[in-house]
Amino acid sequence: MSLYSIGEVARICGINPVTLRAWQRRYGLLKPQRSEGGHRLFDDNDIDTIRTILSWINRGVPVGQVRALLEGSVAPLPSGWSHSEQRLLTALQESSMHKVRQLLAELGREYPAMAFINNVIRPLRNRLGSGGPSLNLLRHLLDGMLIEHAVMCMNAARKKPGVRVLLMGWGEMDSTELWLEAIIRSEEGVQIDLLPQPVDEPYLENLNVHQILMWSEGRLTRVQKNKLAQWHAQGIPVQLLGSSVLLNEAEEPHDTQGH
Repeated sequence: MSLYSIGEVARICGINPVTLRAWQRRYGLLKPQRSEGGHRLFDDNDIDTIRTILSWINRGVPVGQVRALLEGSVAPLPSGWSHSEQRLLTALQESSMHKVRQLLAELGREYPAMAFINNVIRPLRNRLGSGGPSLNLLRHLLDGMLIEHAVMCMNAARKKPGVRVLLMGWGEMDSTELWLEAIIRSEEGVQIDLLPQPVDEPYLENLNVHQILMWSEGRLTRVQKNKLAQWHAQGIPVQLLGSSVLLNEAEEPHDTQGH
């Protein structure tokens, strides 16, 4: 049976090595072999286990319950993501900034970044943003600490080989989304350079990067569509992110029919 290093398993399963170590040390979910030099070695059965763990987590099961599920001794409890969201909200309401930072680091280690952001952070920000001035203030406090967390993730990713990508906003948008995307991409091994404020008229022609990730919200204007087509025609590696992607794709059939 083949054996894999922790880095190889991370690439195969799309998960951060830090998270794999947390699953092993703190929760006893994995039992890798050791090389003569003491390095972790995983086999195909371990990879199957990791994929099973990911499937439970993506269904909202807290990582602390996964071991019992793997052993078949309990049924999953509902609303695992809601519990994590509530822990963060409680810490914010208690003005315990140290606790919020601690939770962001803890949850960031225990869960894949995309699942954590999509199932905990984005719902919490939406919840805070739909309230009055007091909740809106908590959202701004959370955003500041999310930016801190994103910077740590970006710096960690730069310590390893990886492609260099520029992440930026185009037009009016929620700039914190750029930092959330940076957290996700950093876990994938991408070295992110980020423009913290959106740009109305980006000039991309002289940028020397592997890819440009352009976040845009709402329908693209005719000027923006023409600009995007121009960039692609020039071979500039622009990838559109945000709600504009779906809205632009929905309009394309109509555009090709001349409507």
